[in-house]
Amino acid sequence: MSVSTVVADEVYSTPLDEIDVSHPKLFQRDTIGEYFKRLREEDPVHYCANGHSGAYWSVTKFNDIVRVDTDHKTFSSDTSQGGIFLDGPGQQSDATGTREGAPDMGLTTFIAMDPPKHDEQRKVVSPIVAPTNLQALAPIIRERAAGILDTLPVGEEFDWVDKVSIELTTMTLATLFDFPWEERRKLTRWSDVVTASPGNGVDSWDQWREELMECGLYFKDLWDQRVGGGQKHDLISMLAGSPATANMPFTEFLGNLLLLIVGGNDTTRNSITGGVLALNQNPAEYDKLRNDTSLIPNMVSEIIRWQTPLSHMRRTALRDAEVGGKKIREGEKVAMWYLSGNRDSEVIDRADEFLIDRKDARKHVSFGFGIHRCVGNRLAELQLQIIWEEIVKRFHTVEVTGEAERTFSNIIHGFTKMPVILHAQ
Repeated sequence: MSVSTVVADEVYSTPLDEIDVSHPKLFQRDTIGEYFKRLREEDPVHYCANGHSGAYWSVTKFNDIVRVDTDHKTFSSDTSQGGIFLDGPGQQSDATGTREGAPDMGLTTFIAMDPPKHDEQRKVVSPIVAPTNLQALAPIIRERAAGILDTLPVGEEFDWVDKVSIELTTMTLATLFDFPWEERRKLTRWSDVVTASPGNGVDSWDQWREELMECGLYFKDLWDQRVGGGQKHDLISMLAGSPATANMPFTEFLGNLLLLIVGGNDTTRNSITGGVLALNQNPAEYDKLRNDTSLIPNMVSEIIRWQTPLSHMRRTALRDAEVGGKKIREGEKVAMWYLSGNRDSEVIDRADEFLIDRKDARKHVSFGFGIHRCVGNRLAELQLQIIWEEIVKRFHTVEVTGEAERTFSNIIHGFTKMPVILHAQ
């Protein structure tokens, strides 16, 4: 009996009302897709009464996700209503399936705000990812991508996640923050700690809290150095120089920092890894790429759809509403499962196939919709496009040589390790 048959038997033998797609083990084992498939077929707007993340609704189809994501007046992102992720203190999972005892640090961030405050703070950071600034960043990213690739061993196995995906995104993030270059891997660590828990990235909740406080204090020192330092174009100077963010409480300051770190690090790095894996799993697509490298920009969009580096966003209903024929009550939690929406064959043709020449490849939900659409989406696409343009110049194949290790998270859909061997042209 094949692994896929065993997974399907497990999924379809579970009573529908007992399906809980919020447990990180399903993502780490890469079995979550079968669960989403069943929900899309049988109960696209699904209520889980006793989930590991508490009671919540799952929205699993493309158009229903867009419906929720674009109605911020009905479905709130605000921290005061519960924020943007299903898991909160006392609900998130660690290796044992619970995060009871997780300290509530009271962090807030503009993505977990409703207008007007959301709009004011988002406007502050938007210029750094504006087209003119991306044009200036592109040659820097290309130089660093080339430098990374030129140091890699050909014909020897190494970890692609560590040597390429993390390194490129951390370099870019350090540039955006004007962060001390020799200490840039601190950004990677802090990004990982955000979604960590005892036994899964940290030893204890005290360590978790201490490391996030270390992050906040480190950036507070950078902030103090840059206040009144004139008009500069790094993210810290922008935040310090704007009336909308200059006087943020420390918890809001730290929350926004962590959002920018995770958004700029975890999501892009996991798409870089996910693209290599997808091409290895679909060798005909790799042949297409070798034969026509002009497909790279389109392939980037397909990788982002296929990987969907952020699995979900949560909203809380501010009033009774109907979605997909189901009545959602005021105060109930709603998870928009972007990973599932990107496999909705009613909207995306051949949604279960990875096709680098897909027509309308940008038609996906990975970046969200409405006022909370990912502010750094163009930067993510730029990094992926550049790294692939540099890869195909140098290597015939990036061969995945073993099992990819996946992240234990229902938020970050990503990888911790993936062994590869490079083959020269």
